[in-house]
Amino acid sequence: MTSTPGAGPARLLALRVRVLELARFLSVGGVAFVVDLGLFNLLRFGPGELLVEKPITARVLSIAAATVVSWLGNRHWTFAEHRTARRGREFTAYALVNAAGVVLGIGTLALSHYVLGFTTPLADNVANVIGIGLGTVVRYIGYKTLVFTSASGDVVPTAAPPVVLEDVTATDEPLLATTTGPDGTPTGSTVAGRTFPDGAAPDATVHGRSALDEPAVPSLDRA
Repeated sequence: MTSTPGAGPARLLALRVRVLELARFLSVGGVAFVVDLGLFNLLRFGPGELLVEKPITARVLSIAAATVVSWLGNRHWTFAEHRTARRGREFTAYALVNAAGVVLGIGTLALSHYVLGFTTPLADNVANVIGIGLGTVVRYIGYKTLVFTSASGDVVPTAAPPVVLEDVTATDEPLLATTTGPDGTPTGSTVAGRTFPDGAAPDATVHGRSALDEPAVPSLDRA
């Protein structure tokens, strides 16, 4: 078997890009994990024990906060080069992917707490960790395949500025004209706007063509 020249380095580069992307994703996920788990415990077991008897409500709130953190980090860092210009479609796909992650997270806790009867703080947190892990996998795959799908990033091309030409009005004034005095006697000649005394005008014939028949050629200046 023969391998295509450059295929090896290209695969290594693609692998490196994927590893860095995954590292950024996990870094953002780590921050979101702290927000999720921290807020959940704060609402249930923190000062005042606001939601001590409502683990699902606490979970929904913590997931919502963590989702916002995750969205900002992934959109502006992890997948910044793959954002699309169709923000409406991107937001809809984002909402669907995160809804699947929320269902997994809450479902795992509900299964552990209400169905299996594991109601201790440790059991609730173990269920949360499992749910967060499953949700992370679903979100990464969903982000890659449904949300951030642009190959070149969210770059909207702009048209080059138009070249504006000044309005130029051609004149029919001949290059060579004869000036006369009050009595009609020729006093000189005007060539291309310059006046010469009678008999001092330069030769008005250029390449065999008379300047008397040549209208001025307008020049075009760029703005």
